[in-house]
Order: sequence, then structure tokens, then C-alpha cells
Amino acid sequence: MEAWRGTFEAHWQEVAEVVLPRESNTFQGFRTPGAKQTEKQFDATAASALDRFTSVMDSMSTPQNSKWHRLKSTDSSLNKNPRVRRYFEDANNILFDQRYVPRANFNNQKLEEYTSLGAFGTGALFVTRRMPTAKVDPRGGLRYRSIHLAELFIAENFQGNVDKVHRKFNMTRRQVVQEFGKDKLPAKFLELAEKTPESEVPVLHCVKPRADMDPSKADHRGMPFASYHVLPEEKVLLREGGYDTMPYIVSRYRTASREVYGRSPAMMVLPAIKVLNEQKKTSLKVGHRLADPIILASDDGVLDAFSLKPGTQVSGAIDSSGRKLVSTLDMPAGQLQAVDKMMEYERQAINDAFMITLFQILVETPQMTATEVLERTREKGILLAPTMGRHQTESLAPMIERELDILADMQMLPDMPPELVEAQGEYGIEYDSPLSRAMRAEEAAGFFRMIEQTSVVANVTQDPSIFDHYNFEAAIPEIADIQAVPAAWMATAEQIDAKRQGRQQQVATQQMIDAGPAAAAMIKNVQPR
Repeated sequence: MEAWRGTFEAHWQEVAEVVLPRESNTFQGFRTPGAKQTEKQFDATAASALDRFTSVMDSMSTPQNSKWHRLKSTDSSLNKNPRVRRYFEDANNILFDQRYVPRANFNNQKLEEYTSLGAFGTGALFVTRRMPTAKVDPRGGLRYRSIHLAELFIAENFQGNVDKVHRKFNMTRRQVVQEFGKDKLPAKFLELAEKTPESEVPVLHCVKPRADMDPSKADHRGMPFASYHVLPEEKVLLREGGYDTMPYIVSRYRTASREVYGRSPAMMVLPAIKVLNEQKKTSLKVGHRLADPIILASDDGVLDAFSLKPGTQVSGAIDSSGRKLVSTLDMPAGQLQAVDKMMEYERQAINDAFMITLFQILVETPQMTATEVLERTREKGILLAPTMGRHQTESLAPMIERELDILADMQMLPDMPPELVEAQGEYGIEYDSPLSRAMRAEEAAGFFRMIEQTSVVANVTQDPSIFDHYNFEAAIPEIADIQAVPAAWMATAEQIDAKRQGRQQQVATQQMIDAGPAAAAMIKNVQPR
């Protein structure tokens, strides 16, 4: 697995040098902590684009200020059952509460995963159980950790899903003793742990499908995934265990044929990033020459070294006839502007790859009408669907499955209703993030396009009955959901009925008032004279 990854490591190093310098020299060999890493980076466009890409992924896919997914049954008939709906609603609320507990460390670790995804095309999140502490955290809960790509070695199953993960990382000898105890460690290791407790040793964690799984066993032998912690240098198995769900959530931005690791936006436009870097160096040279020009002087032995400080008197710089003996080297007019224009082309390509220009559309044109906003959102949804759809399938869905497995094991979820138990607890995930709504904007945009076209026909024919083709009762709530209108701002079914009854009563009252004079005249006419 190390050999398979060798070519990628060189590629990642090349990307890190110009896009994410803090990760430079982490894939091959050891880097001195605190060493400077920005010597090869002359332009910050790609680094800035990566930072904004991370923010866009976070705000569009897993926004912290909203519940970006819902749980439901895979059986549509069960979703009509109030007890089943209530169970999934409660379970979803518990999941979000536990995920965003500060001790869970979800927010910053997910951002690290997005950064790795944008720079190197592959990101990994380790989701495990947070061990309880007596006073501060008596129940424990979820715990997240972003795994650095340098530690990660992956393999796919026959369906193309990552089902085997080796993580090779360093621990100090003292940490190894703390984590795994002294019983399985050789005497030589314990002796060195006493003498040099902070010296580091490699540790290997292997998680893979268990070929000899026995469902009748209640321990790790009955779990689908086997887990092994190994001390390679000592050839010692430190711990054997298992998982019901894969704890390493590995996501990839794009994959090429016959490749396991992903390819990132930075890798796709690496030529443009390199060109821009060289252009920036050229631009700096040109700007330096313009600001501090080259001096041309005659070689007649009269003019000695002179100062270029402001206000300095330079003797011998002109001859007796007033002709200059010193001048500056002329630079071609517009040379700096030409370099800047070439750099702008490369910046545009880089920002496009990181989807920055895609998300600037709505910000740069705030005067758009509601229909134009829907159309632009629809365009974004179409362009984002391939990439973000994969992210939901490969990253978010397995993560939610893993989270629910841990919470169920810790008995933090409510009891299932009998109907759901009979269906073996099958559930589905409905994403409700800004990204998901952007991908659904095609529906709302199409509806409003049809309304506009129907209005034209109705004006021509003077027949409003053509609007009877539309079910506004169903369309309005769906469009409100796509447009992220808060549920509290929308009227409930009871409130809508009350409003309609009020309008009907007002119409009836007005009709009675309007009919009053005619009724009085009729009564007057029928009275005997």
C-alpha cells in the first residue's frame, strides 16, 4: 500500500509547496517543527482560493447554524405514522446536539477534512466514542479527528468503496504505555520508555472487513470490521478489536480510472498555479526595476561612485555643456500591465477550479430579481451536483451511519416504535443544506418560468382559468423549503384555514351590506298601502 501511494506523495508535495505550505515536507520524511515552508510560494491566489473553498464547503454542505439533514424511514408508508416521524425527529435532534458539543471537536476537524479535500483530493475523518469523565463529561459521546493524509493508506472493495484503512502514525513511548498498558510490551521497549519516554515510535492501526466474522459472537469476532493496533518495529500486536461500522470516513473529490486516491481542484490547475508563481516573480522583478531603475553612466574616469539618496548633490554627472553623463535604463511602456493581465487569466482559472467565481455571482449582483436569483441558484446546483453528490454519498452518509451506531451503542437514542422495529430500523437521509436546496432549485425555477409563460397566455386570451393547471397548495410550501424560508415564518394548516374562513366571512358580510338597499326597497314595495 505504501508503494501504490508513492507517486501521489510526490504530487501532494508539489501541491503543498505552492498551495498549502504548512503541509510541505510532511508526506516524505520528517519535517522540523516550526521550519519555514513558504520559500517557493510567490503568489497567494491558490492559498486564498483554498481557504475560501473550505469555507464554501462548510457553509454549503454542513452549515453550523442549521440542521442540514433529516432522518426518515425508507418505507414511505411508515413516514405517515406520527410515532415513526416523532422517533426520527428526536433521533435527529439528539444527533445534532451530540455532534456540536464543543468536546466533540466536529467543527474544526471537518474544516481540516475540507482543506485536505481541496488541496490533495482526499480527506479522512475518524469518528469514535468520546470516553466519559467523572465530573465534566459523565456520559461521553461522539469524538471527531481529521486524519492527516501522510498517515493514511487506503484500499477499495470490488464495488469501489473504501473498506480498508491503514493508519501509520507516531506515538511517544510514554503514550504507548499509557494507551495499551505494559502487559504486551517487551522488556526492552519498557526499559527505553523509562530512559527516553518522549522518543517516538511508529504505530500501525489497521481496519478492514473481517473475513471470519461470526454473527453469533458478542465480542469483536462478531463485528463486520476487524481492528488491529500493531507496533511494527517490535512485531507486537498491541490490541485486537472490531467495529460495527467503518470508523474512518474517507472522502475523495474526484477519482481517475484505476486510482484509489482522489484528485483535487489544486491538482487540476497545478499548471496554472505554477505559471502564476513564475509570472509573479517576473512582475516583482519588473516592478523593482521601475521603482529602482538601472543606472547608466559614462566610462570616462571622471565620475566617481555617487549616492542616489534624495537631495544629494552629484558632482560630475553632467559635462561642461550640460549633457547628462548618467541616465536610467528605459523600460518598455506597459510591460508591467502586460504581466498583470497574464496573471489575471491564471487567477481566473484557479478561482474557477475552486468554485470561487461560482459563489460570487449572487454577491456581486445583489440587484437581481427573485426569478433571476432562482435561475442563478439553479445554475450553481447543476454545476455542483457531480462533486457535491459524491461528497454526500461518500462522506456524509457513512459519517451519519457511524454516529448513529455509536449513539445507539451508548443508549442515547430513544426507543424505536414497534412499527419501525418490525421494519428492522431501516432509515434514509434527506439532506437539507444550502447545497441540497441549490441542487433542487431547478424545480422552483421551472415552476416560475411556467407561471410567467402562462401569464402571457392568460393576458392574450383573457381566460384566467388556465391557471387551474397549477396546484399552488403543494407548490408554495415546497418552494419555501427550497428557498430556506424558516418554518416559523410559514402559516400552519390551521392558521391557513382560519384566514380563509375569515375572508369568507368578510365576503359574506360585505355581500349582505351591498344587498341591503335592494332588500329594503323590495320590502317597501310589498308593504300594503
